[in-house]
Amino acid sequence: MTENDAKAGSAHGEIEEVDVLIVGAGFSGIYATYKFRELLGMSVRTFEAGVDLGGTWNWNRYPGARCDSEGYVYCFSFDKDLLREWSWSGKYPDQPELLRYFNHVADRFDLRRSIDLNTWVTRASYNDESNRWLIETNTGRCVSAKYFIPAVGQLTIAPVFPDIPGLEDFKGEWYHTAKWPTEPVDMTDRRVGVIGTGSSGVQAIPVIAEDARHLTVFMRSPQYSVPARHETVTPEFLADVKARYDEIWETCKVSAGGFPWQHNGKRARDVSPEEREATFEALWQEGGQKFALGGYKDLLYNTQVAEWASDFIKRKIAETVHDPEISAALMPEHLFMSRRPIIDTNYFETFNRDNVSLVDLRRTPIVGATQSGLKTSEEEIELDIIVIATGFDRKAGPFFKMNIEGARGVALRDAWADGARSYLGLLARGFPNMFMTTGPVMTAGNAPVMIQNNVDFFANLVTYMERNGIERVDVEKQAEDEWTASINAEASRSVGASYVRPEDAWKAGKKTLSLGHLGKFRKRLLEIQDAGFEGLIFDGASDQAGHGSAGSGKSDGADHLLRSA
Repeated sequence: MTENDAKAGSAHGEIEEVDVLIVGAGFSGIYATYKFRELLGMSVRTFEAGVDLGGTWNWNRYPGARCDSEGYVYCFSFDKDLLREWSWSGKYPDQPELLRYFNHVADRFDLRRSIDLNTWVTRASYNDESNRWLIETNTGRCVSAKYFIPAVGQLTIAPVFPDIPGLEDFKGEWYHTAKWPTEPVDMTDRRVGVIGTGSSGVQAIPVIAEDARHLTVFMRSPQYSVPARHETVTPEFLADVKARYDEIWETCKVSAGGFPWQHNGKRARDVSPEEREATFEALWQEGGQKFALGGYKDLLYNTQVAEWASDFIKRKIAETVHDPEISAALMPEHLFMSRRPIIDTNYFETFNRDNVSLVDLRRTPIVGATQSGLKTSEEEIELDIIVIATGFDRKAGPFFKMNIEGARGVALRDAWADGARSYLGLLARGFPNMFMTTGPVMTAGNAPVMIQNNVDFFANLVTYMERNGIERVDVEKQAEDEWTASINAEASRSVGASYVRPEDAWKAGKKTLSLGHLGKFRKRLLEIQDAGFEGLIFDGASDQAGHGSAGSGKSDGADHLLRSA
C-alpha cells in the first residue's frame, strides 16, 4: 500500500483489498460478479447505487416499462439449469418480472454476499506505483482492486431533464421515467401531462391513458414505432424454446443484433415493389425488432430502402390515427433506422381516445411551468401530474459521475473532453486494468448476449494476465485510433450518418443508433485474443514495444470461456 492509499484509507476507514471491483448490478455487474468469483475464483466486491438489483430495470419502474427483446433471449445463457427452470410469462417481460429474474439469479448463485446496495462510487483513481485502483464510495467504504470494472451501462442513473422554467413552482406531482418512485403512482381521474415521445414515452403513454381523466402528450420529435405484438406465451412455445436453446444461442452469437434470427439475406432494392410491400407487411404483423433487423440487409445503409420503410410506417400511422391533423403531426421527419428503433403496444391507437390530446412542441413550445400546469406559447394547460419522459444522459454521464482518474492522474472527463474514445468499446487508453462492459464507440445489440460476450473477453484477458504474472494492461494508441475511426466509418455509411457520430453521442448528449454486427464483433474478439490480445500493452510497455514481451503469442487456452459462452 502506498502513502496516498494510506491517506485515503485513514479518511474512509480501513481499505478492503480485492482482486476485482465491479460497479453496477444489472446484467453486466451480475454476470461479472458470477464469472470472476465463481469461475475464476477471484475475490470480488460489487457496488450498486440502487435499492435493489437490476441496474436500469431497477430505475425504470414507469407505467408500461418492458424490454424490447424477446424474453427467452433477454436473459443469461451461461447456465443450462437456469434456462430450464425459469419461464417468462410473456413475449416481452415487463419491469417487475425482470426484477424478479435478477433477484432469482442472485439468490440461486449466492451473489448477494458480494454486492453492496445503496452504494455509489464518488472517486476511482489508479495508482501507477501499486498498479491498483482505489475506489471511494458515498458510505465511506474504500476498496483497493487490481481490476476495475465499471459495469454501469449506457442507460443508468443520469436522467435528462428539459429546461422548464418554474417547474419548482408546480403544485402538483412530477416524475421522471428514469427515476420512478418505488411505490405506484395513482393517476386515476387525474390530469396528466407526458413530456417526451421516445421509447419510454411510447411505452408509458398508452398505459397512463387508460387511468387518467385526461392525458396531454407534449411531443417535440415524432417517432417511428412498430407494434410489439406482445402476448402471453404458451407452455408449448416455452417447451419448444427450452428444447432448442443450444441452437437458439448459437444463432444469437452470430446474428447482427444478438437475436435468434437473421435478416432475410435479400436487398430491398433487388426485389419488386410488390414483394417488398408484402415483406414489410409480414414483418409488421409479426411485430417487434424483426421489422428493423429481420428484414432486408440494406435497410440500415441505403437511404432509398430506409425511405421505403419510412413510407410504409407512415401509411400505417395514417391508417391507425383517425384525426387527420393529429395523424399529420405524428409523422416523423427523419428516416426510419436513423435513430433507435422503437416497438410499442397501442401507441398510435391511443391518440384515438377521447381523453388524449397532443401538443406539438415544434409549433407551440413549452415556455415554462406554472403552479397549476404547463404553459406553451399559445395556452396554459392545467395538470395534476407531469411525467418527464426525456430519456437518459448519454454524455458518458455514468462514467463521469464516478470521477475516474487513470494513469498519471488524468481524469476520464478530460481524456474524453473532445469525444469519448475506446478500443473495442471495452478499454480506454490511459486507464489501465479498467474494463468497460458497455463503453462508448462499440458494436451493440441485444444486451444480455452483448454483455456476456464482453465479460467473457475480460475473463480471458484476466486469466491470461494472471497466468503470466502480468500486473497491468493498457491500450496502444494506434489500436484506439483505428478502432474509433473504423466505427465512425461504419456510422458514415448508415442512414443516420447526418445525425451524430457514435463518440459524439457521449459528448453532446445526442442519441444515435448503435451500429455494427454483433456476430462479427464476437469473431473479432476471438481473433484478437488468438493473436495474444493484439492492441494491448502489458506490464506498462511503451507503444513502440507492440503488445510487450508478455503480450506476444497465443492466449494460453484461456479463450475457452468466450468460445463456449
